[in-house]
Amino acid sequence: MSYVDCVVAAVPTANKEAFLKHAERAASLFKEVGALSVVECWGEDVPEGKLNSLHSAVMRKPDETVVFSWITWPSKAARDAGWQKLMADPRMSAENNPMPFDGSRMIFGGFDVILEA
Repeated sequence: MSYVDCVVAAVPTANKEAFLKHAERAASLFKEVGALSVVECWGEDVPEGKLNSLHSAVMRKPDETVVFSWITWPSKAARDAGWQKLMADPRMSAENNPMPFDGSRMIFGGFDVILEA
């Protein structure tokens, strides 16, 4: 089965176009190092929970939008090798592809796919 990285972040709503450009550059690099697909989703119907929510998870501010993204890899080994290449690639540096959001509030993780229907 494949392996998936997911990311949830709060992006300033005014930076939507800058985020999309950043994501397009990063997606081409992810695919270059072995990712099968990269999906970026701009929050539209993201309810705020009473106990917890995506909003609170990323400490979203009133002028920000929650973004959910995932990257599909053929395997965890391919993902690990791909990330190692990406972290060494100067095209992924903050100077060459600056993040148009506060990366310190981003949450992420890697997951084994256990069902794909």
